Amino acid sequence: MAKRLRVAILLIVAFALTACQLPPRTAIEESYALSASVTERTTLGAAVSEQAERHPDRSGIHILADSQDAFAARIQLVRGAERSIDLQYYIWRLDSTGSMLTQELVKAAQRGVRVRLLLDDFETTGLDAQLNRLHQHPNIEVRLFNPFVMRSQKWLGFITDLDRANRRMHNKTFTVDNSVTIIGGRNIADPYFGATDDFLFSDLDVLAIGPVVNAVVTDFDDYWNSKSAYPIDLIHPADQPPTDSAPIEKIVQQHTSGDDAVNHQTVVDESQFFTRLVAGGLELTWAPTTMLSDDPSKGLGRAAEDEQLYPRLEDIILQSEQRLYLVTPYLIPTASGVEVLKELAAKGVDINILTNSLAATDLAIVYAGYIKWRRELLEAGIKLYELKLSDEQLASDEDAAGSFSLSAGSLHAKAAAIDGKLLFIGSFNFDPRSANLNTELGFIIASPELTQALEQAFENGVPEGAYRVMLDAEGKLTWVEQTRANPVHYSTDPETSWWQRTYVWFMSLLPIDYFL
Repeated sequence: MAKRLRVAILLIVAFALTACQLPPRTAIEESYALSASVTERTTLGAAVSEQAERHPDRSGIHILADSQDAFAARIQLVRGAERSIDLQYYIWRLDSTGSMLTQELVKAAQRGVRVRLLLDDFETTGLDAQLNRLHQHPNIEVRLFNPFVMRSQKWLGFITDLDRANRRMHNKTFTVDNSVTIIGGRNIADPYFGATDDFLFSDLDVLAIGPVVNAVVTDFDDYWNSKSAYPIDLIHPADQPPTDSAPIEKIVQQHTSGDDAVNHQTVVDESQFFTRLVAGGLELTWAPTTMLSDDPSKGLGRAAEDEQLYPRLEDIILQSEQRLYLVTPYLIPTASGVEVLKELAAKGVDINILTNSLAATDLAIVYAGYIKWRRELLEAGIKLYELKLSDEQLASDEDAAGSFSLSAGSLHAKAAAIDGKLLFIGSFNFDPRSANLNTELGFIIASPELTQALEQAFENGVPEGAYRVMLDAEGKLTWVEQTRANPVHYSTDPETSWWQRTYVWFMSLLPIDYFL
């Protein structure tokens, strides 16, 4: 009887594994960016080429720190697109902002613009029918990165195919007519554009024109045609029963007719972003700019070290000689990362790090991975700041290329400023998941102007908008809040409950850093 039971179990497991195989990719057609001879004749292409010719070997950079400006820029770029739109995102929700943007993509496709939308599959649960409906448009193609075979119960994929399913595409790129690109930390969803009363993210994007756009275009093609990218109709055929309760048109109409959408539409209509960009009136900082990106083969665990972002970024950070500012929502330096920071601190580099407090973070389990390294960083002389949960803007330093600001809710920006000379902005979190599992992308911008603007915003805003974590005279952790009167000291994580602190303490005991 026991033998029969074992055989039955083995047969069930074998069937489950067989049923969870992805379809073959043999019939997938590769596609690539349109040629420069085509896109350079567009309104954007012509305007960008004229500006770039005056700044050889440099890219024009504009910082998008304000959430509403970041949304307006995207909408206006889609409206101004004439030949192509290539989009790559970790999250794309059909909420207010996501629906508005989706509606504009459909309008662009209807006037003949080719739209390619590449989404990581982890956050697409419940959207199969809607995405498939988009995919049916002759000018729109939707592909999923590292898709799950089980569509409604994706968690089963972590059981049957953990190594692949645990590797996600975290890149965010938004490129129009091969001429203008936006990269950074923002996903496409209301919390990233200030369009919700619930959880808001303080984030950073970079808009770029010039040579670095070509690197992003090539990188997008690599991901689009990679072995991890599958057309949505291959994963969820159009003739399958819908797993969603409403067609995309109904969802889009529902979200684009509400008060939030009206408010955002007003911001978009009042924005002069596209007009200024085309006319050469958008303030840009021209600087040598390099794209860092993981090879898409990292999504299958096959990328060599020299094909990954983190080793190159680490080499750049190790060049710090005077000061280093890190801004990251999720800080899990691990033993090797701590050694890098301690090595720099021992050389006399002034290191300042801003991350989320327990009260401000949206992922308490990640905070659990951070707290085990906190004391060692402090003992090395590294300054740690944890963002307070607040609805006040912390810093805004207007400059010629936009502004840096840290605002309401939870920190989501990912940036590094090195010696007042080099600036990194991208999707990379300083944690093991970004380093080892997720694919990431970012820019290294060799601009003292922009780097020092971020440093100044940090110095002006962070001390009052964040808790300084320190060791007191007895070697105990203390959180110091700067007030207009006297500093206030806390002996435990401020604005948190006993249960929250107990949870992160318990999770910090588990060997889960690699997965965070």
